[in-house]
Amino acid sequence: MKKGISIVCLFVGISLSLRGEGYSAGWTPEEVTRVMKQVADWQIGHFEEVKHRRTDWTNAALYLGMFQWASLAEEKGDTTYFKWLRKIGNRNYWQPGGRMYHADDIAVSQLYLDMYKKYGKEGMIQPTLARTDWVIAHPSRGSFDLDYRRPETLERWTWCDALFMAPAVYARLYAMTGDKKYIRFMEREFKATYEQLFDEEEDLFYRDRRYLGQQEANGAKVFWGRGNGWVMGGLCQLLEQLPQKSKYRSFYEDLFVRMAERIAALQQADGFWRASLLDPESYPAPETSSTGFFVYALAYGINQGILPSEKFRPVVEKGWQALVSAVEEDGKLGYVQPIGADPKKVSREMTEVYGVGAFLLTGCEVYKMCR
Repeated sequence: MKKGISIVCLFVGISLSLRGEGYSAGWTPEEVTRVMKQVADWQIGHFEEVKHRRTDWTNAALYLGMFQWASLAEEKGDTTYFKWLRKIGNRNYWQPGGRMYHADDIAVSQLYLDMYKKYGKEGMIQPTLARTDWVIAHPSRGSFDLDYRRPETLERWTWCDALFMAPAVYARLYAMTGDKKYIRFMEREFKATYEQLFDEEEDLFYRDRRYLGQQEANGAKVFWGRGNGWVMGGLCQLLEQLPQKSKYRSFYEDLFVRMAERIAALQQADGFWRASLLDPESYPAPETSSTGFFVYALAYGINQGILPSEKFRPVVEKGWQALVSAVEEDGKLGYVQPIGADPKKVSREMTEVYGVGAFLLTGCEVYKMCR
C-alpha cells in the first residue's frame, strides 16, 4: 500500500503545476518539507515584527502549527524549532492571556500542554491548570442570547472561532489527567455554541448571532470561510485527544464528517476556498487561512481513516497545490485575510501568523499522505 501511495505522490508531484509567482506545487515528502521549512523560517525571521501579544490567539494558532512542524523537523535531526518554542514559552512564563473566561486567552495553552507532554516540566502546565480549574469552579453566567458586542457574552464561547481556541485545551487536560470535569465542561460549552450557531440546512457555522438572517450580495446566507475553518481545525484537535471508544467522541466525529462533506463541495476550481463560502463571486481572491484549515482537516480525516481517501484525496491534492502557489520564493505566505469576523477582500501581499499556523498544520498532514 505504501509503495502505491508513493507512486501516486511522485506522479502528482511531477505532473501537476500551478500558475503564480511563488513555488510550484510538489507532492513528495521532500517537496512538502522544503516549502514548510521555507514558510516556517520566514515567519520566525519576521516574528519580532508581529504586533500581537505573545499570548494572543493569533500567535497561539501559529505555535500549534509550529509545534507539529517542529516534531517533523526533529525526526530529521533539526531541533531549531523546538528551541524557538521553548524560548517563546519561557518568555511568556507559560501564562495564558489576561482575561479569565475569554476563549482567545486560553488558546496559547494548547502549546503549553503539548510542550509539557514532550518535556514533562511542571512549570509549563501549572498556570493553565490554575486558569482552567478556576473557570470550571466559577462558571460564567454570560448568556448566548445577548448582543455579541456586549462584554459579558464573551465569557462564553459565543463565536465560532472559539471552538478552535478553547475546547482542545480542556480535551487535552482530560486526556492527560483522566479527570472528567474537563471534558464535561468542554461538552457543555461546545454544545451550547453548536446549538446557537450551527445551521442544520447548510451544515455550516455562523460566525456569531449577529449574522443570523443576514445575506450576501447573491442572497445567500453569510458563512465566513475562516470561521468555519476554525471549527474544522478545532475538531481535528478534539478528535486527536478522544479515543475511539470514548463515549464523548461520536458527536464530534459525526459533526466533522458532516462539515467535511459540505466544505469539500465548496472548493473552487483553483483549489482555494473564498472568504465567503456561499458567495465566492463577491470575493474572487483566494483566501489561504480558510483554505489551510480546510485542507488540514480533510487530510487529517483521511489519515485517521475518518474520511474515505478516494473521495477526499483529490480535494486535498488540489488544495495543497493552491496553498503552495500562495507562497513567495522567500517563504512568505500570502492571501491571508486580516483579523475580522466576516468575509472581506484579500490580496496577495496580506499575511498573518495564524495563516502560517494553518499552513504548517496542513503540510504535516500532507507529508503523512506522501510518505
